[in-house]
Amino acid sequence: MGEFDNLHQILLSLYEEMMPLCSDMAGVAKGLAGLGALFYVAVRVWQSLARAEAIDVYPLLRPFAIGLCILFFPTIVLGTMNSVLGVIVQGTHSILEEQTFDMEKYREQKDRLEYEAMMRNPETAYLASDEEFDRQIDELGWSPSDMITMTGMYMDRAAYNIKKSVRDWFRELLELMFAAAALIIDTLRTFFLVVLSILGPVAFAFSVWDGFHSTLSAWFSRYIQIYLWLPVSDLFSTILAKIQILMLQNDIEAMQADPNFSIEASNGVYIVFLVIGIVGYFTIPTVAGWIIQAGGGVGSYNKNIGTAGALGGSLAGAAAGNVAGRTGKFIRKQAGRLLKRK
Repeated sequence: MGEFDNLHQILLSLYEEMMPLCSDMAGVAKGLAGLGALFYVAVRVWQSLARAEAIDVYPLLRPFAIGLCILFFPTIVLGTMNSVLGVIVQGTHSILEEQTFDMEKYREQKDRLEYEAMMRNPETAYLASDEEFDRQIDELGWSPSDMITMTGMYMDRAAYNIKKSVRDWFRELLELMFAAAALIIDTLRTFFLVVLSILGPVAFAFSVWDGFHSTLSAWFSRYIQIYLWLPVSDLFSTILAKIQILMLQNDIEAMQADPNFSIEASNGVYIVFLVIGIVGYFTIPTVAGWIIQAGGGVGSYNKNIGTAGALGGSLAGAAAGNVAGRTGKFIRKQAGRLLKRK
């Protein structure tokens, strides 16, 4: 899935290249904030004069502080937040890389043990090795019993290859959907961050006006929550990788201890595990909302993403059952036809 890693890097580069657009919006934001600051200061000074009270200067500094943030928005606001939140992303990503490396190591060991187990059994060795299949065919003669045995070997090998091809194809399909789910979350995250970053100066400018003060805190909470989608995604991927490692270790121990261990059952569990992972990826926005609460429609949108993920997982599970059922029927049908010819 190196292509998906490249796409994630492209999304990161896209975010960085779109950041200079914040400066273009700063001009509009400065005018809007300046007008808001004028009314903000004028109203409070007029109130103090009308009540014959001393003018409290400290609250009047708020629009000027926001104005400085707008003036240096890419550096002061985005630069500071991305630096602090980037440490979290780096930490979770390093954990994910360690677990992924271990998972690949155990997967290679399992594949090797599976091949060795099939080669040790003469009844299954010809299914896994072309050389062993040719050797056993050459040892057979041309008697009726040998012809029946040869026909059975060809049928078994054809059925094994069809089953293995369909299983590998569907596993690759689910792995593709699994990677696509992570890419969808990352794409939405990048889109939201770009919009929040480009229009951030405008949001800051509106927060100067009376009645829009909550815009500032809402912008910060939404930005932080959406930024945390990536570390939450890395943590979820780490958990999935750790579960896969434990599954692979269990399979390896079972294959070493029990020669009759069922590989097919293990492959079925892996397919179900992928479906669970696809659904789980779409719960990432909800989990990020538990860390930083952001209102204003973000919660309902997270719910919609979770619903879409559950629907996608249901479709994947239904497709798995459909493909498995059709494959079994096809193999039995072909085997029946060959037996009738004999």
